[in-house]
Amino acid sequence: MTDEQERRALLAIAVVTVATGATQVAAPSAMLSPLKVEDSPATQQLFATVGMFMVIVGGLLFGALRRGEGARPVVFWASAQKLGAAGAVAIGVRRSVFSPLALLVAGFDFASGVLAVDYWRRLRRS
Repeated sequence: MTDEQERRALLAIAVVTVATGATQVAAPSAMLSPLKVEDSPATQQLFATVGMFMVIVGGLLFGALRRGEGARPVVFWASAQKLGAAGAVAIGVRRSVFSPLALLVAGFDFASGVLAVDYWRRLRRS
């Protein structure tokens, strides 16, 4: 994959991150139900809070990639967020907090994080 292809893929991932995070903020129950998570006021609040951070990190990544300058540290921290989220979701599945369907989310976050790490490394060489 070229640098430009990776940048475009990460832009798309940033948009998906903002959209899914905004959905978690606006309608946490809609996201909790398919994952077979207890739908209580506490879990709705926690899920919405995580969604707010997703909007912030996704928006920051999108802006940094569009601007170009200063993107390297943002890409690093976005990759850390994606890899950390993948691990947290996988642990949640292992502990039976989430249904195995959540592994699709973890897989997407893991692949996104690996792509972001690769792009971050490429930016270092530039």
